[in-house]
Amino acid sequence: MNGAGPGAAAGAGPGAQDLNLVRTFLAVYRAGSFTAAAQVLGISQPTVTTQVKALERQSGRELFTRLPRGVAPTPYAHDLAARVAGPLDALLAATGHDPAEAGPPAPVHLAGPAEVLCLRVLPALAPLVADGLRLRVTPGLTDPLLDGLRAGRYDLVLATSRPRGRTLPSAPLLDEEFVLVAAPVWAERLGDRVTTEGPGVLHPVPLIAYAEDLPIVRRFWRHVFEQRLNCRAAVTLPDLRGVLAAVAGGAGFSVLPRYLCEAELAAGALVALLEPEDPPINTAYLVQRPGVPENPHVTRVRDHLLRLGPTW
Repeated sequence: MNGAGPGAAAGAGPGAQDLNLVRTFLAVYRAGSFTAAAQVLGISQPTVTTQVKALERQSGRELFTRLPRGVAPTPYAHDLAARVAGPLDALLAATGHDPAEAGPPAPVHLAGPAEVLCLRVLPALAPLVADGLRLRVTPGLTDPLLDGLRAGRYDLVLATSRPRGRTLPSAPLLDEEFVLVAAPVWAERLGDRVTTEGPGVLHPVPLIAYAEDLPIVRRFWRHVFEQRLNCRAAVTLPDLRGVLAAVAGGAGFSVLPRYLCEAELAAGALVALLEPEDPPINTAYLVQRPGVPENPHVTRVRDHLLRLGPTW
């Protein structure tokens, strides 16, 4: 997309540009597509396209290149966003509706892995709910949830990896230590062969996994065994609580976060098949929808979780 006009002043700053055009540009930059930005702004996709082209004509610079899915910001767009995002967010916050006049705050839309939401996040937020906080919670996988965050469907997403790029503000929330586990019936059959012979002895044992591409198990194999995983899952379930139940029931083996299965390990319902000196650790991030939140409870939830996260 190249919207430079014959009379454009190359490199013109945003001070000479219409505020609505800059706001639309920033929405596209943060959402990653014209369609998602249109949903966030409540306008049509053709209007978004027209406004971005108008801003390109005024600046004399290309802002986005089209991708198979969405758009990618140009270097100039990155620079422009860095200069206008803070002042524009502050201006919109200062000129927005007074929350006290608009009635009670809307629910905070929170999304993330089901097991972390249920075992860590919702208990932590219980005091806020008792104090009037309203929540709408959606479980799911990180990549689709981040797409939803960009499109404005969620306020906060708990992501199992740091979002790529600079469009989504994120902060580390908690660290997960992973452990290779099976029920006692399998542990007795295997003995210490995983330690002495390596991971190949697990090939006859059914693998229970979170997803078809085995992200958690593959990470464990790379980190601990320094080799690629070469097996398929017997069962996949996008809720680690279900994976835990299947493994504890004797279905096979898996790799689980220690916080999730520590009670079963202590009770003997699960056995760690290996205790590496350097277990793999994964950091989960709390990701916020770009911009200054209109709902003050979004900031309240974010700050509360970030205070508690290191204690989990």
